[in-house]
Amino acid sequence: MWQPATERLQHFQTMLKTKLNVLTLRKEPLPTVIFHEPEAIELCTTTPLMKTRSHTGCKVTYLGKVSTTGMQFLSGCTEKPVIELWKKHTLAREDIYPANALLEIRPFQVWLHHLDLKGEATVHMDTFQVARIAYCTADHNISPNIFAWVYREINDDLSYQMDCHAVECESKLEAKKLAHAMMEAFKKTFHSMKSDGRIHRNSSSEEVSHEFESDDG
Repeated sequence: MWQPATERLQHFQTMLKTKLNVLTLRKEPLPTVIFHEPEAIELCTTTPLMKTRSHTGCKVTYLGKVSTTGMQFLSGCTEKPVIELWKKHTLAREDIYPANALLEIRPFQVWLHHLDLKGEATVHMDTFQVARIAYCTADHNISPNIFAWVYREINDDLSYQMDCHAVECESKLEAKKLAHAMMEAFKKTFHSMKSDGRIHRNSSSEEVSHEFESDDG
């Protein structure tokens, strides 16, 4: 049965005095017990201490994604989708467009942390499984600073589509670093899947990774 806070406080004080009388068996005056009003306590709010996680990665401007067709991804296959994304981006942006994301390439996953207006990572993050990345390249005619990858997105009905994602880096060197980092992540993922038996043991990383393009220039 629910009782108001004041009645619960009075009931608790009465029970406490009764228990103290039974334990001490003395008729000495009981010490004064000081309570804070529950209403006052309930109004006090505390902010939990949260650790701020630092992210390692490359600051980029995420240009978005566009669906692409085909199953064979050879050199130049991302050129058309990247041009489409670049045009949409340049029409919408101002002269100076700050980085809006942080791209972090890990051995088995790629994390795209979205940044707020202050340039800090938000809780919103897109995750890409390296095993489902079919192609990546940092070689684009429209801009040498663009890094793109083709990802196999699985829908709710278990069908899939191939999406081309693209980011603009601060320099051509940064774009190429991302391409090399993706290659290393792919090799580690491939060897892990091969040791687990998910890939035929006769396959080689060179045979599977020929789709990945990285022009050192």
